[in-house]
Amino acid sequence: MRIRTDDEVYRVDAVWLGPPKATFPWRARYVAWGVGTVVFLVVLTIFRQFDISLFWSFAWGLVVTIGITMIICGRISHERPLTAVLTMWLRELNAPREVVTGRGGAVSASAIRVRTERPRRKPRRRGRSARPVAALPPGTHPARLASPTEVGGVWTS
Repeated sequence: MRIRTDDEVYRVDAVWLGPPKATFPWRARYVAWGVGTVVFLVVLTIFRQFDISLFWSFAWGLVVTIGITMIICGRISHERPLTAVLTMWLRELNAPREVVTGRGGAVSASAIRVRTERPRRKPRRRGRSARPVAALPPGTHPARLASPTEVGGVWTS
């Protein structure tokens, strides 16, 4: 037993070939005529805004309209109608995008503060005395006493 699908129904496009006994030499679906009309009006408006003469804007507008209509109608079919393509296009335009501007990352010198004068060392103070310590003569250095510290729970000296 052979099951017939409905593919033959969709192979026949809704095509207007022209008036009876005077058909056009090309095939265009009904949706292509509608899309072409809208595209032609938009293209003609754009060309007229550029102050192109009416004849040339009409002539080039017709050529550009045919190209754009062929591109648009090449994307639509009975499985993907024009409304679905337009909806997909609008959702693609309004979809949230990944932020491509970097935050952090590479090292920049913009966060480094630059001073006009060279920083100087502050004198060190030992203990609680506020008086300055005199420098020792060369060659004589007192022995350093080790202070007890705790390392791993064990006191060392």
